[in-house]
Amino acid sequence: MHDPNLAAEALAGLPADIADSPLYSADLAPVPARHRNWSTYNFAALWISMAHCIPTYTLAGGLIAGGMNWWQALLTIGLGNLIVLVPILLNAHPGTKYGIPFPVLARASFGTAGANIPAVLRALVACGWFGINTWIGGEAIRTFLMTFWPGYADLGGGAQFLGAPLPSLLTFLVFWAMNVFIIYRGMNAVRVFENWAAPIVLVLAGMLLWWVVDRAGGVGPLLDKPSQFKDLSEFWPAFIPKLTAMVGFWATLSLNIPDFTRYGKGQKEQMLGQALGLPTTMIAFSAMALVITSASAAVLKGAPIADLWNPEFLLGQLTSAKAPAGLDAPLIASSATRAVVAVIAVFGIVIATLSVNIAANVVSPANDFANLSPKHITFERGGLITGLLGIACLPWKLMADPGTYLDGWLGGVSALLGPVAGILICDYFLVRRTQLDVPDLYRSEGRYGRWNPVALAALFAGIAPNLPGFLHAIHVVDQVPDLFAALYPYAWFNSLPVSMAVYWVGMKMRGQIAAAPA
Repeated sequence: MHDPNLAAEALAGLPADIADSPLYSADLAPVPARHRNWSTYNFAALWISMAHCIPTYTLAGGLIAGGMNWWQALLTIGLGNLIVLVPILLNAHPGTKYGIPFPVLARASFGTAGANIPAVLRALVACGWFGINTWIGGEAIRTFLMTFWPGYADLGGGAQFLGAPLPSLLTFLVFWAMNVFIIYRGMNAVRVFENWAAPIVLVLAGMLLWWVVDRAGGVGPLLDKPSQFKDLSEFWPAFIPKLTAMVGFWATLSLNIPDFTRYGKGQKEQMLGQALGLPTTMIAFSAMALVITSASAAVLKGAPIADLWNPEFLLGQLTSAKAPAGLDAPLIASSATRAVVAVIAVFGIVIATLSVNIAANVVSPANDFANLSPKHITFERGGLITGLLGIACLPWKLMADPGTYLDGWLGGVSALLGPVAGILICDYFLVRRTQLDVPDLYRSEGRYGRWNPVALAALFAGIAPNLPGFLHAIHVVDQVPDLFAALYPYAWFNSLPVSMAVYWVGMKMRGQIAAAPA
């Protein structure tokens, strides 16, 4: 909390001994009720701005490439986001009720020391994705610079740093600094940024949609492409793993959503805002991407369809002075107009990538790292640690081998975090009956203890069946038994209920189930 008065007010609401607790800091303190000012629009804008990103843009393309037609792809995306909305709203509730962030909530179930395990797991996934999204944003800036300064591509004479060309590395660091700057301005700056980023990106995407459909004279050929699946028996084996992937897209946010809802005015505002913002935007933006790509296929008949799913490729064609393959002239004849389009395009991509990166990949690990040592690691320092680890993961190398790293390491770890969501939900709603002793969440020797062995056992029980498949996905082992290979694509769906069941049984055996409220 940057405001000293706000920090003092938060501390004033807690017992006197909490100020000296090693588990307390102003950044992790409960947000005072009168300062919880996020409205329905704020939460809707948060999700709208996060969903308007390049990975969302390409979702439908991946599903269509896997054999689905357009409505099957949108159905899969919509259903997956409706499913993940459930744990998001459930874990959002304690954030709004008590004003506490994710790592503090995790202390209730894992113990005050044990909470660092799920917090660090979540943080490391975010660091990887932070680096990747920062690389994407940096590449957009590089493309923009090359529009006005073609010689920028040759800057450094081919010099590289750990495999990254110097021009790309410089724009990566510029975009990295933009992310860190906003985080150092605090959570209110994040709220303000997400508020105006949401409509801007939507308007720019709408402009691109209108232009390309007008140029193509229609919506193009992809909407007429039939499904490759003849019946349900063929469709189902492809549908379920893809549905799991759609759930996994935002599964990590289902853990740390209290980091945002702690600022909410009330449960109605956060629930309605998120319900309006997440599934509707994911479906709408994926549909826009589908139509844009389909119409682009009619305009750029010589371009591979895989390239057309990349908005940077399409915008590069728009701003190029050279005629695309199969055409006699550039898409935009006027050099002045191309320059204006280049500015608008890079602005849109940068804003979209900044908004998802800060909200999804910086806020959570900043709090998670702060939880390791609240007296020494502030929210800002946690954000800086996230940024440095995002560089250390060498995202240009991750992007070079997406099959192993994106779908394997990062996608796999995200799926394996399902047990954490299950434990949090079970503890808060079924074990504690939504009643938390907030001061004891900041006491090392309080009622929640330092370690909860039941939570650790439930975490292991949820992860263990999917671990062989994960190790196979990242090429640590060559083969696994058929049972484990079949389980892994459904990791989130099977691990969450398993962890919930084990946690419930374990806490019941210890006699720690709270009585139902009268």
